[in-house]
Amino acid sequence: MFRRLRKLVSQVKLISVIVPAALIGLAGALCAQPAPGGKPSRVIAVDFSKVRGPHSTVWKECIGAGRANEGLRADWQEQLALVQREIGFRYIRMHGLLHDDMGVYKEDAKGTPIYNWQYIDKLYDYLLKAGLKPFVELAFMPRDLASAEKTIFWWRGNITPPKSYDKWSALVSNLVRHFRERYGDAEVKTWYFEVWNEPDIAPFWSSDLAEYLKLYKSAAEAVKSVSREYRVGGPASAVPYRFEEELLKYCVREHLPLDFIATHAYGVKEGYFDETGNRGTVLDTDRTAVRARMVHSRELIRKSPLPDLELHFTEWSSAYTPTDYVHDQYHQAAFILDKIKGAQESVDSMSYWVFTDIFEENGPRMTPFHGGFGLLNYQGIRKPAYFAYEFLSKLGPDELVNADESSWVCRNTAGDVQALLWDFTPIAPPANVNDQLFYKQEQPARPAAAASLHIANLPAGIYMLQVDQTGYRANDAYTLYLDMGAPSQLTPAQVDAIQQGASGAPVAQRVLKHPGGAFSKEIPLRENDVVLVQLKRL
Repeated sequence: MFRRLRKLVSQVKLISVIVPAALIGLAGALCAQPAPGGKPSRVIAVDFSKVRGPHSTVWKECIGAGRANEGLRADWQEQLALVQREIGFRYIRMHGLLHDDMGVYKEDAKGTPIYNWQYIDKLYDYLLKAGLKPFVELAFMPRDLASAEKTIFWWRGNITPPKSYDKWSALVSNLVRHFRERYGDAEVKTWYFEVWNEPDIAPFWSSDLAEYLKLYKSAAEAVKSVSREYRVGGPASAVPYRFEEELLKYCVREHLPLDFIATHAYGVKEGYFDETGNRGTVLDTDRTAVRARMVHSRELIRKSPLPDLELHFTEWSSAYTPTDYVHDQYHQAAFILDKIKGAQESVDSMSYWVFTDIFEENGPRMTPFHGGFGLLNYQGIRKPAYFAYEFLSKLGPDELVNADESSWVCRNTAGDVQALLWDFTPIAPPANVNDQLFYKQEQPARPAAAASLHIANLPAGIYMLQVDQTGYRANDAYTLYLDMGAPSQLTPAQVDAIQQGASGAPVAQRVLKHPGGAFSKEIPLRENDVVLVQLKRL
C-alpha cells in the first residue's frame, strides 16, 4: 500500500501545469508559505471541526434561458449538457413556452381550440434527461387567443391579455394535465408554475395590475384544478415591490392559491428596459445592489399573512440588457459571488439570467462577444461568470464558521477542504460614459489586499493542494478576444485558442504532507479576482 502511495505522490509531483506568464508569480505565491512578519490585510480564519451548517445551494436551484424554441437547437442543448456536467443546476426557466413558434395553440374556423404539445414534449423530454426540472413560465399569449397584436422582441411574443379567460384557463389546465399524463403526478408535483413575466412594466404586459390579477386567478385555478399539490405563483415582477405586495393581498383576500413569490433584480442604476440594445446602462456600485432587494422581498413575505411562502428570484444579473459588456468581463464573477453570499439566507432560489448567449430577444447577435447575458458565448467559450458557478459547485456540503464576508470555506465527508474567496470592487464608468462603452474595453486589474487563509485542526494527511482562479487574464476569455483585435467572427483556430486560455485548468497544484493542526496560506489578490483553494486528501 505504501509503495502505491509513494508512486502516486511521485506521479503527482511531475504534473506540469501550463499557466499564462502573468499568473506564474501568483501561482508561486499561492503554493509558498506566507512570509514571516507583517499583518495581512484580510484574514480568513476557520476551524476544521467547527461547522456552521449545510452550505447553501440556493444558487444552483435554477438557471435561466432565453426562450423555449431556442432549446430545440443542437448547440443550445450541447451547451446545456456542458453546464450540467460541470455545474449541475436543478431547474431551468425560460420565456415563450406558449408562443406561436412552439405551436401550442390555434383555433379552427369555428373558434374551437386546437392544442399541440409536440415541441414542448421534445424540449421537456430533453431537459428531464439532462437532469433539469422545468420552472414553467406561463407566457406569452398565442396569437389566436390574444386580444390584440402588441408584441415584444425580435421573435414577437404577444403581451396582451387573452380574448377569452375561459379559453385561457382551458389552455393552462389542458397543458398541465398533459404534463401529468406524460411525466407522472409525482414528477409534476416537483415543478413550479409561474404566471407571466414582468407584468408590472409595459413592455411585457399591455394592460394593468387589475388585469394581471385576473390573469393570475384564472391560471392559478386552472393549475390547481389538475392537482391541489401543484405549485403556482407570481408575479415575476421587474420593479420593487408593488406587484409582489398586491398579489399577496389579492390572494389572501380572495382565498386564491399562492405557493411562492417570484420576482427579479438587476444591478444597474441607469438605463431602463432595452429591447433594441441601444440604450446605455451603468453598473450600480452600491454593495447592497441586488442583494438588498432580495432581503427586502423576504421581509415583505415574513410580515404578510403568508409568512412561509417560498421566494424565488427567477431572474437576476448585473444588467438587464444583452448588450452590457460587464457580462463578458472578469468583474462579473466576483459580482455573482458577492450577491449570492449576501442574499443566500433570504431566498429559495436565485436564477441567474442566463446560461448561454444563444439568446435572441434582440435577434441573432452579430459578434461572438457582445455583452450577452450568458455564462457561455455562442461558441461555448466559458466566461469568467461561468467559473464563479463552477467553483461554487466544488464546495463541500458542510460550511465552516467563517467571519469573512467575501469567502466560503467548506469541507466534505472525505475530509477535503475548499476555500472560495474573492475581491469584489465594483467599478462604475466615468461620468457620461455607460457600460456599453467602458466595459467593452480592456480593464487591467489593480492590486487588492492579500488574504491570509488559516485552517485550525486540519487532520494530518497527504493532500493535493490545488488553486483555481478567474480574474484579469486568468480564465478571462474576453480579454483574450480583445488581444485578437475583437474580430467580428472567430475562426475555429481562434475559438480553440480562447478555449485553451479559458479552460479552467488549475493555476497551481502540488502535493503536501501535513502533520495535522494549523494550516496557513497567503493569497495575493487583484481587484475582482476569484480564487478557489482546495486541499484534497490522497
